[in-house]
Amino acid sequence: MSVDIGIIGLAQSGKTTIFNALTRGKADTLRAAPNIGVSKIPEPRLKTLADMLHPKRVVQAEAKYIDIGASVKGMAKDLAISGDLLNQLSQADALINVVRAFADESIPHLEGSVDAERDIATINLELAFSDLAILEKRLNKLEISLKAAKPAERQSLLREQELLKRINAELEKELPIRELKLTPDEARAIAGYQFLSAKPLLIAVNIGEEQLPEAKSLEAELSRRYSRPNCDLTTICGKLESELSQLDDSEAEVFRTELGVGESGTDRIIKRSFQLLGLISFFSIASDEIRAWPVPHGTIAVKAAGKIHSDMERGFIRAEVIGYDDLMKCDSLAEARKKGLLRLEGKNYTVQDGDVITFLFNV
Repeated sequence: MSVDIGIIGLAQSGKTTIFNALTRGKADTLRAAPNIGVSKIPEPRLKTLADMLHPKRVVQAEAKYIDIGASVKGMAKDLAISGDLLNQLSQADALINVVRAFADESIPHLEGSVDAERDIATINLELAFSDLAILEKRLNKLEISLKAAKPAERQSLLREQELLKRINAELEKELPIRELKLTPDEARAIAGYQFLSAKPLLIAVNIGEEQLPEAKSLEAELSRRYSRPNCDLTTICGKLESELSQLDDSEAEVFRTELGVGESGTDRIIKRSFQLLGLISFFSIASDEIRAWPVPHGTIAVKAAGKIHSDMERGFIRAEVIGYDDLMKCDSLAEARKKGLLRLEGKNYTVQDGDVITFLFNV
């Protein structure tokens, strides 16, 4: 499964710096064009499994990050940039809003001062304005369609119109779509519109090195105000993380220890993004390879097999499953089999986080 995450924010907020930190890249921070890069999703259980099973190859799951480049401010009004931006953002499964909290006189803020809460509100409004523009166009088309609709089409069009008018009214009250209580059928009905305020959102507050000692308290304070359903907040020192990303892991860890910053800020962002998307990980064992696979919570075994290869889904026979914790109680898969911990599951089995699965199939 491909996980695509768009990085947005106001100009000079540090979007590209954080993109470089996440992807270990060296993209030009002055470039207005989008940057695309890949990051490995941290998964410590993979190493433990590899130490036990000694595969020839270990493969981490990946996330693709899209650094939009241009500021989203004024996107809904500026037709010259909105088409390209919307096309890029519509591909994203989730968004990261980089909000500036660092002070640097050499990098002027477009509003003249640093104010994270003001900037959070600005981006939220821009996402809402973009969605309202889409809604206005669609509602106008529905009005025209209803005038010429046949009786068989009319009810479907009226249901869509009623739903979109309800969403429009909530957006005008500054309530993003991600927070609306939509039924599964309603969520499916609007999925094709790729509304930006419907996408899970991680607010990444970009702090300076001098703010590191107060990072946790700042995160806790802002989280109380801005964490909502499908919306989370974290702090990160983009400049520091970008510099550390260019070192090998052991060197970076030494610097983190000396600075007392603890967990990697980029790892935290990757994990939070993963959680916002409602993903879990299962591990496949095949051809002397262990691989982590992200799938939505509630995925059944036959669909999980299809994430690996379409032939596995088409020719699915059964899945040999053991939970990660159960496997850790044994020295090997053979020992787990002796203890009766390996289970045979059918195609409708709901995959659990940490399941180690061997799929049996025939095509």
